[in-house]
Amino acid sequence: MELLKIKTLKQLKDAGFEVKSVKDELRDNLIQKIKAKENVFQGIFGYEDTVIPNIERAILSRHSINMLGLRGQAKTRIARMMTQLLDEYMPIIEGSEVNDNPFEPVSYFGKQLLEQKGDDTPIAWVHRNVRYVEKLATPDVSIADLIGDVDPIKAANLKLDYSDPRVIHFGLIPRANRCLFVINELPDLQARIQVALFNILQEGDIQIRGFQLRFPLDIQFMFTANPEDYTNRGSIITPLKDRIQSQIMTHYPKTIELAKDITKSEARVTTFQNDNITIPEIVKDLLEQISFEARESEFVDEKSGVSARLSISAYETMLSAAERRMLKSGDSKTTVRISDVMSVIPAIIGKIEMVYEGEQEGAVNVSYALIRSAIRTQAVTFFLELKDLKKLKNNSSETYNSIINWFSSNKLDLLNDLSEKDFHKELDRVDNLKNIVNEKFPALPEEGVYLMMEYLLHSLAEYSYLNKSKLERSFKFEDLLGSMFSGDMEL
Repeated sequence: MELLKIKTLKQLKDAGFEVKSVKDELRDNLIQKIKAKENVFQGIFGYEDTVIPNIERAILSRHSINMLGLRGQAKTRIARMMTQLLDEYMPIIEGSEVNDNPFEPVSYFGKQLLEQKGDDTPIAWVHRNVRYVEKLATPDVSIADLIGDVDPIKAANLKLDYSDPRVIHFGLIPRANRCLFVINELPDLQARIQVALFNILQEGDIQIRGFQLRFPLDIQFMFTANPEDYTNRGSIITPLKDRIQSQIMTHYPKTIELAKDITKSEARVTTFQNDNITIPEIVKDLLEQISFEARESEFVDEKSGVSARLSISAYETMLSAAERRMLKSGDSKTTVRISDVMSVIPAIIGKIEMVYEGEQEGAVNVSYALIRSAIRTQAVTFFLELKDLKKLKNNSSETYNSIINWFSSNKLDLLNDLSEKDFHKELDRVDNLKNIVNEKFPALPEEGVYLMMEYLLHSLAEYSYLNKSKLERSFKFEDLLGSMFSGDMEL
């Protein structure tokens, strides 16, 4: 690249290079991308008409930005993607700690070097990927960490007064001059530390140890935070909120389809799993429904949110369950089963925060209940009759009743690790189960037929036509009335 051949300030001037502020860089490059109809935030789903337009307006307005939203709403990812809107390379005075603009240096080092060497001042180039600085706000973050402090050792060695700018050890913010600077979980920052950000946001200068240091920083600030009522850990103080020009609310995906797009783009799937395990859309829908159920559950704290990471982790766990089963049974290929979905409880537990932690509705029981609720919600998409089966007096109700009646004298114990052949054999035992699936879904391939047969059994159980018991190695289906007398009924 021709720019990288420029090594001195004179060469930079001769090339007619114009140094822009970081906010102008973002603005100008965004304008070009909008005109070219390029998507800056590729891979961010569900925000096309809500969050992304607000971010673009904030950038065009040269605003600092605070993204407010519950966990797992891609706030940090969006912030990191904004580096794409910076110029590819930025010139600085070589050796500068604070990315000094060669035309207008702000540090003592930069000013002195420019004064001494003039047009021969050496130039270095910084790639946009390096112009991103991120700090997680924690209660132990100090002003020295963010802004800087006087270095007494440097002052002693150089025999300088503490007010001399040469004795300052710069913190993260000055070192992020002419960059994007992101503070995650802003409410966790102590109030007195938040106060230290006032002048930086409004006036662009900093003050260290009571010594006023005019230091006009050029930074695009971005903050992320959960809504203020999320926890009692802290909040964003009002004067700081007043200085952040744009507050943008994020949200969870509003449809199953969007949620599936997110999971597909983020889940880590091996080549072996991709080539040998079939995942029908019905299972993907069911998996996403678990997150939707969790966000509405009375047992899950709605203020903490349910991250998209729940679905991503559950998807990966479900695939691994199918893979393990396939390896144990010796099958070369397999299709994901409902029993594989039931194995994702370990992936759910850490992603939900209970309202009554430690009560009888423990995390495991609630996770299992969420899966069952998801099955119930999705079941009527395929088996609408289950909602009012007792009221129906037609062939459809008779067909379902023939399945239910079969269990009055039989039980079905579906082992989690059954081979494909044995899985099919067990399901074929149930009267009319295959017939009703073939009648309702005549175009399904064989593996799809058996998946829907299993799904129908789980659906009948969720609508209280059968009893289902979750055992360590299997799911047992039996007559509802018989299980009540035997004590095996699962509530």
